[in-house]
Amino acid sequence: MVSHLDINVVADSPRRRHRAVARRHARPKVAVDTVLFAIDAGQVKCYLVRLRWGPVAGKWAFPGGLVREGEMLDDAALRELRQSTGLDNCYIEQLFSFGDPNRDPKAHVVSVAYMALIDQTSAVHSCSQKYSNGQWFEMTRLPDLAYDHAEIAEYAVRRLKSKLEYTNIACNLLPPTFTFAQIEELYAIVLGRALDRRNFRRRIMAMNLLNRLPLERRGNHRPAALYSFQQRSLQVIEML
Repeated sequence: MVSHLDINVVADSPRRRHRAVARRHARPKVAVDTVLFAIDAGQVKCYLVRLRWGPVAGKWAFPGGLVREGEMLDDAALRELRQSTGLDNCYIEQLFSFGDPNRDPKAHVVSVAYMALIDQTSAVHSCSQKYSNGQWFEMTRLPDLAYDHAEIAEYAVRRLKSKLEYTNIACNLLPPTFTFAQIEELYAIVLGRALDRRNFRRRIMAMNLLNRLPLERRGNHRPAALYSFQQRSLQVIEML
């Protein structure tokens, strides 16, 4: 004689086995997550969004989401960034793939991480409805992050520091025109070390990267010289 409890167990076992098999053979999903950097108040800052739903609700994360069917990775990253921040035209590059099958508590999701750069935090002016809100944080004082985004943050910082030393990527963190003091401060902030001012000026000027703009004298005071980058597309320069 089979009890009512035994019937439930027998009836449920095939369904459980089917779900287990389905999980093992399910295709991993692909997501994109973007670390958005800016320099503000003498600090390297990144933009985080607060997640609204699911087991990670209330935690902070980088703007991102799943790649759509037939969508290129770069297009997905730009779409998610635009929906999360309102940004439509900024420097962005692919960083690395993060594929720990347990990184997302809901499903097996592979994240392709990106890095984006802007010259002012005020450029961000909107936030997708799928997030509670968005906020800038200092990279040295990040809150508890969802998924493996702390690992992504560390990787992005290393990439930014590295590219600052051999490319002209700094142009994306500065306004179109700037003083020499501003570019020197930018390098010191990102690299996290004091620079020899005389040596830095000599080396950067020898690279022939900058245009010195005509001075516009107003009154009796001599204004600080203004500069702009000769080329804003990515260029290998081996500066420092």
